[in-house]
Formats: sequence, C-alpha cells, structure tokens
Amino acid sequence: MIPQKMVKKVVNDIKKYTIKQVEEFFAQGQVTEEFLSACANDTRKAVGTLLRRYQREQADRKRVAELYSFEREFWAKGCEFVAGVDEAGRGPLAGPVSVAAVILPHDLYLPKINDSKKISAKVREELYDEIMAKAIAVKAAFVDAKTIDRVNIYQATINGMYESIFGLEQEANAVLIDAVKLENLNVPSLSIIKGDAKSASIAAASIIAKVNRDRLMDQYDKEYPQYGFAHHKGYGTAEHIAALRQYGPCPIHRQSFEPIRSMVDIEMNVPF
Repeated sequence: MIPQKMVKKVVNDIKKYTIKQVEEFFAQGQVTEEFLSACANDTRKAVGTLLRRYQREQADRKRVAELYSFEREFWAKGCEFVAGVDEAGRGPLAGPVSVAAVILPHDLYLPKINDSKKISAKVREELYDEIMAKAIAVKAAFVDAKTIDRVNIYQATINGMYESIFGLEQEANAVLIDAVKLENLNVPSLSIIKGDAKSASIAAASIIAKVNRDRLMDQYDKEYPQYGFAHHKGYGTAEHIAALRQYGPCPIHRQSFEPIRSMVDIEMNVPF
C-alpha cells in the first residue's frame, strides 16, 4: 500500500516521478481525483496512455457491474447461486448445438465480458479460461445433429439447457435464460430477450458454449476437411454451400434443415 503522504507528494509534483512509478500508483489502486487531474495535466504521452487505460478499465468495470442487475434481484431474495444459461450454434447447417450453464461468484469482474458474438475470438478464449478458473460451477452440453434432426433445433436446445442446469455441481437457486422459457425447473427462473448482452451469467454461458462449439468444429475440420468447418463453423457461407454442392452432406450435417434438403433433393437428387 502506498503511504498517503507519498500520494500527495506525487500530486504536488508528478513530473518528478518516472513512468514506471506512476504506473505503480495506478496498479496499487490509490487513485484520487487530485492524482487523476495531475496525470491529465502531465504532458508526457506515456502518462496520458496510463490515464486513458485506467479510465477505460473503470468504464468497463461500471459496465460489467451493471450486467449483474438481474442476478442481484435474485441474490436479494436469498438465491445465493444464480445460473446463467445460453446456447451457441442454433443456426448452422452442420455440427451440434452447444449449451452451457454457469454460476458466477457475486459481482465477479470479468474484463470485456459481453455477448459472445460481440467480442473477438481472442477475447472469448481469454474469458473462457478465466470463467473456467473462477466460476462456482460450469456445465456444458452438446446436442448432436442426429438428435436435432429427430426432435427439431428448438427442442434440442431446450434439452441441452436442462442437461446443463441439472448437471451443475453446485445446484442453482435461480436461473437466468437467454430468450427461451424453461417450464420444468424447480427453482425460480427468468427468460431475458438478448440476455447474453444484459446478464453477466448468461454472457459467461454464451462464451463457454461458443468456444466449446468452435473448438469442436475445428476438430471436425480435420475429419472432414473438404467443407472448411474451421472457417465457417458450419454456418451457411458461400464456401460451405459450394462444398455441399460438390460433396453432399457428411454425418454431422443437419439433414432436416431446409437449405441442405432442398440442395440435395433438387440439385443432386440424393434422398435422405
């Protein structure tokens, strides 16, 4: 901890301190309005960079804190363990739908956490590792293409959500769900439209589900290299459609999905 006298001394003449020393003041958290003002008036570019980085982090901390508003409502009612649930991969033509349930510690700060679709693959991977390390409980599930064809994508997603929730090592006291409603839970729940952008727990689940699915599709790319799964993850891109026209569907394609059915029936005349 930096002595308060030293903080005041820095404010009085910040230019006497090296960039590394100023950085240490930020790192140790003893940041006052006077200190920030002194940094703002310092003409050194590096100090300005440190100041802007601190301001961005503070803004992100505020944003993330607001993502716990739904969780706080349940915590206030005595629901200690609130699970967020989300899926990835409902729309692709190939591969499973991936689902995850996550229980986070109260107000855990996860830098840059957001809807998995709004952050880069690199940030998703970083957050994935942090969530797995710091979450109270995580349970992931895949529902494969054959099951999707048999029960439909909506029901497959619902089934995966139940599997994830009921498979948590720490039983949830309440559940926050992205968009869909789960009628067969024995704890309070709330369905939130675009919940992955409004709830930290749902956002965490969306990241786990997305990274798990992307990693699996990368493995499938090695097994079925002609389709380019590593690039499009099974979505109906031009590259994927061209490969389907040339090779037809493989075992992980969702043969009940109309784009594949129409293409195979009409253009290749191959029955399912």
